[in-house]
Amino acid sequence: MNNEIQIEQSKLLRRRWFFRDCGLGMAGMALASMISRDASAEEITRALAPKLPHFAPKAKRVVYLFQAGAPSQLEMFDPKPELTKRDGQLPPKDLLKDYRAAFIDPNSALLGGKYKFSKHGQCGMDISELLPHTAKIADDICLIRSMTTDAVNHAPAQILMNTGSQQFGRPSFGSWSLYGLGSESENLPGYVVLTSAKGTSGGASNYGCGFLPTVYGGVPFRGTGDPVLYLSNPPGYDRQAQRDSLDTLNELNQLTLNEIADPETAARIQSYESAYQLQSSAPELMDLSQEPQHVLDAYGIKDASVSNFARNCLLARRLLERDVRFVQLFHEAWDQHNNLTKALKNNCEETDQPAAALVRDLKRLGMLDETLVIWAGEFGRTPMVQGGDDGRDHHNRCFSVWLAGGGIKPGYIHGATDELGFNVTENPVHVHDLNATLLHQLGFDHEKLTYRFQGRDFRLTDVHGTVVKDLLI
Repeated sequence: MNNEIQIEQSKLLRRRWFFRDCGLGMAGMALASMISRDASAEEITRALAPKLPHFAPKAKRVVYLFQAGAPSQLEMFDPKPELTKRDGQLPPKDLLKDYRAAFIDPNSALLGGKYKFSKHGQCGMDISELLPHTAKIADDICLIRSMTTDAVNHAPAQILMNTGSQQFGRPSFGSWSLYGLGSESENLPGYVVLTSAKGTSGGASNYGCGFLPTVYGGVPFRGTGDPVLYLSNPPGYDRQAQRDSLDTLNELNQLTLNEIADPETAARIQSYESAYQLQSSAPELMDLSQEPQHVLDAYGIKDASVSNFARNCLLARRLLERDVRFVQLFHEAWDQHNNLTKALKNNCEETDQPAAALVRDLKRLGMLDETLVIWAGEFGRTPMVQGGDDGRDHHNRCFSVWLAGGGIKPGYIHGATDELGFNVTENPVHVHDLNATLLHQLGFDHEKLTYRFQGRDFRLTDVHGTVVKDLLI
């Protein structure tokens, strides 16, 4: 028995020796491939350093107001008098050819718009009575009424909108932006995520880094208490002791990084250092008592300690002021399969004023020209009724989003849908086209901003996407 054990141990030693020391072996070749592909250890540690894009950008930073759950464009941005006229009638049969709805019978009756529209701004943009504050910035925004997407359920559509794919595991738009541009903030993450209402159906995949190094992932900030869990030191553990411990830990991690050039080791070093810096920068960031009362009033903030969409919009502005590259707000509250009239009004009361205030505030501070503001959901709602007589199903054939700042044409309406709000009739903009355009404003050719993974070059727009030049100044 002992002889058999010794033989097995000898085999293990020989096998371990082979993988560890044989420079021409599989481990050596894999390591050489990884190092040549992923760059040197020193370059990895500089992963978040500011970088130059492909060409001069119009925008240097992004704030993405993601209205998860699919806001009804028919009640907010795309008036349809003919739909209202035909309320309760069945849709035309030729309109429904080859159409499949998410949850309802496509032959459900048509549902007219629940709210009135009027023209606003010098551009004459039709905006719903639900959005009186957005109406006041009509001349600052670009309204796209002709968005289309492939997915018809929340999680796949959210992930497609944010990562360019319905599959889990792809980098988000925020991560691609950080990967391409780096970060200019020394004390805060380059990509910060703020959530109100409830968590998104697509979860962390909406802001994850996928196969990119972890340093490019979005960092969620909590609405109350420490923005990041366990940010404060426990009693009896002072800042100097923490600094000494962190320096020792970083030295050990650096030895590993120098030896194997693993991007995840660099990400670990960066995350420890970022957390340390956050301990001093985060409390100051989250302290809205520094803001004048008229600013709080402009955002509709009644209690600065209460976490909600309004507070997050003001925090977004403060993050952008502190050189955070990408801020994304998630507000999942828009899935009105029933109770549309009341629920949609509540949603707009929560979000309309702060979203408009953010645009005006950035403009006041001279930041809007270099900040790309995006307001979007994952798809729209059907012109057919669901949930008795007061709801709409998911609709991926057409929906509305708006953009502002960052070289986007202000006071402009792009695209159109048919008289019932069922199909795009002019200038369709697919999700891939939108992402290609947004990357263009950040200074990137979307076909060239790539990352090699598993033997192929990946990009945000996959193998699709065209820059929509009509949206640009």
